[in-house]
Amino acid sequence: MPEKMPTVNNEHKDRLFCFLFGSESNKGWTLSLYNAVNGTSYTDPEEIEFTTMEDVVYMGMKNDLSFTLFSVMNIYEQQSTYNPNMPVRQLIYAGKLYNKYIQKNKWNLYGKKLIPLPVPKLVTFYNGIEGKEEEILKLSDAFGAGKEAAGPDIEVRVRMVNINYGKNQGILGACRPLSEYAWLVEQIRKNRVGMGIEEAVDKAIRDMPGDYEIRPFLVSHRAEVRDMCITEYNEAETMQMIREEGREEGREEGEDKLGRLVALLIANGRTGDVQRAAADKVSRKRLYEEFNIV
Repeated sequence: MPEKMPTVNNEHKDRLFCFLFGSESNKGWTLSLYNAVNGTSYTDPEEIEFTTMEDVVYMGMKNDLSFTLFSVMNIYEQQSTYNPNMPVRQLIYAGKLYNKYIQKNKWNLYGKKLIPLPVPKLVTFYNGIEGKEEEILKLSDAFGAGKEAAGPDIEVRVRMVNINYGKNQGILGACRPLSEYAWLVEQIRKNRVGMGIEEAVDKAIRDMPGDYEIRPFLVSHRAEVRDMCITEYNEAETMQMIREEGREEGREEGEDKLGRLVALLIANGRTGDVQRAAADKVSRKRLYEEFNIV
């Protein structure tokens, strides 16, 4: 029976990271990643059960990977732009996963029996150009001045791991596919100096050493990989333009105003207008008027 190959959702694009590590056909790579992050040595990839939710997207892209393994609920996300709001984002996602888990097992949420829940482990794999080698992002960092007096009852910790090539040698060295993915991202970044994104991706795949484990997968899905990289780089550039626009206007509400517009465009499936809003003031003004944002 031929191996089932992963498919790409034409409406919402996967990140390349999720395409590599979130596919049923690549469970061995997922297990290797889990072992590297947690210092374990599990050997049976079939113990992994993917729980990624198909309807949770950001800027038209699926931006998460979740799976359970031995009563541990793993929520992994890859980010190329630094985002201090990962704890609240992953809290919301974890809530959706727990709700799905309870419904699937037909647990009585109001009964006298304690529901056995999988242990949440939240990790963001970061490969942007700024940031520490590793840090813990906390939900409580977002709470207001009254948090000391009130004593918040909720805390969420997200482990952010820098996976740029040459960083975190312990984790990258323990997971060969992750190290090879980091090499690919580094090559694309270097190729972008003087090249368009499509040419940069194609060259990086051509230059990838023949003994790299992920190379056959990337070559056989070259078109999908190119499309994912283009979409992700466009997203990163758009987010950078949004930040620069906020600074250019010289006030925090300018960035907030543009952020609200972007959220509305995404909600209406108009991802093409997101870049136009960030890059062109005339288009942005027209869209502000269309959505009655003042």
